Amino acid sequence: MTSQNPAPAATAPEASALRLIRLALAVLFMAAVSLFAVLRFGDASLTLVVATAFGAYMAMNIGANDVANNVGPAVGARAITMFRAIVIAAIFEATGAIVAGGDVVTTIKGGIIDPTRIADPQTFVWLMMAALLAGALWLNLATMMGAPVSTTHSIVGGVLGAGIAAAGWDIANWGTMGQIAMSWVISPVFGGVIAALILYAIKRTITYQGDLMEAARRMVPVLLGFMAWAFSTYLLLKGLSQIIKVSFVVATVNGAVVGILVYLYTRQRVAQKSEWLSNDREGVNRLFTAPLMFAAALLSFAHGSNDVANAVGPLAAIYDSLMHASVGGAKAAVPPWILALGALGLAVGLALYGPRLIRTVGSEITEIDPMRAYTIAMAAAITVIVASQLGLPISTTHVALGAVFGVGFLREYLKANYERIIEEIKQHHADQDSGHDAVEAFLQAFEAAPMPEKSRMLKELKQQTRLGQGYISKQERKDLRKAHRKNLVKRSVLMRVIAAWIITVPASALMAAVIYYAIRGAMLP
Repeated sequence: MTSQNPAPAATAPEASALRLIRLALAVLFMAAVSLFAVLRFGDASLTLVVATAFGAYMAMNIGANDVANNVGPAVGARAITMFRAIVIAAIFEATGAIVAGGDVVTTIKGGIIDPTRIADPQTFVWLMMAALLAGALWLNLATMMGAPVSTTHSIVGGVLGAGIAAAGWDIANWGTMGQIAMSWVISPVFGGVIAALILYAIKRTITYQGDLMEAARRMVPVLLGFMAWAFSTYLLLKGLSQIIKVSFVVATVNGAVVGILVYLYTRQRVAQKSEWLSNDREGVNRLFTAPLMFAAALLSFAHGSNDVANAVGPLAAIYDSLMHASVGGAKAAVPPWILALGALGLAVGLALYGPRLIRTVGSEITEIDPMRAYTIAMAAAITVIVASQLGLPISTTHVALGAVFGVGFLREYLKANYERIIEEIKQHHADQDSGHDAVEAFLQAFEAAPMPEKSRMLKELKQQTRLGQGYISKQERKDLRKAHRKNLVKRSVLMRVIAAWIITVPASALMAAVIYYAIRGAMLP
């Protein structure tokens, strides 16, 4: 495992200087993009120059906010350093955007509005500019608050609000908006449940066994093969969908082939590496370190190939409308320079402002180790695969955060359940003459026993001893469990994230409407 010593906290002047440096670099990037647009289009289209700056700003905010979900768990698990995570994510986000971003992106996500209701191309351009700026401003605000939110929902809200401001309520596709509202619940619940099930399976097959390393030699290759299948399938269905179109069956079969090859390879590697690892949880965790680096890279690639559309899609629509003096359809061809702009913006935003959200996802919600980080990455991939086949609306951001919370809540449940068992053991020995010694001896044997043996010991104990007076009161037990829940999942972060999720669409919609009226007021004679 990569060792990480916490860096000394920066003093107030140093922190202020760093903020100014980051702000200066962000402004410099936007200025460079604007200069490029001026040199390319000159005075022919000042509107396009401004829109290009808005697109760059949006791409930076996507990199700052959304990419944390891909690398945050690995950083929180100390499998990779913050610097290495940023480098990996920046490279693969940009690569995914450029290589697999596609020649065509949907500029009006999921049919949020009906563009045929807007006859004037200039009005459509102002609408998309307002949507871009509003989505970017909301993401900027959410990042400052330390709240990971859906970039797709941000731009959807922007398009919705600006569209209503431009053409009235009838322009909106309320059926699609209903599906988006469903995703607020479906995404985190699916992600959380799948993550909890995977983590519990790992605990039952590895960490609850008597010989952890022997169990790891048997199960880790299976888990890594399963991971290879999931990510191969995920990339074929989502990350590479703009390059090659494959059916679910073809993607699954190809993923299975990759998974089997990875299993055969890692079985020997794990057996060799396990010889010099400690036979404890720490040793088992080290077997997941390298796979987490691949998971972060692949998730970043898939994210770049898909979510770059949230920045360059509206910009492509603006470009298409200005170049052809008409309102385009739901899709618009993306010139290479716009795709490169989105890719570079993702990388710049991540490098400058990504660490804050990476820390939030990786360490501020619940404690994460490599096994839990593996679980979160797997839950994100599997949820997207399952939901896409069932036709369920999901947000990958909400899925990833739901998986983190699912891991934390499972830990809370298991911890509280274990405390209850320990209390029952003490109660069973409360009336025995041996008292404290009997309790200690049984607890030592219970701690060392694998899960099946624990179940047998508890069953025998209940058969041999009648339940006596409680060792501690019910209220004390409630307080103990409540304290464990507070330590394992931070409720303040949970409430902050949920609140940000709920208000993302209406907040960005309201901002977009205000910005649209401001643009129209400034542009009309």
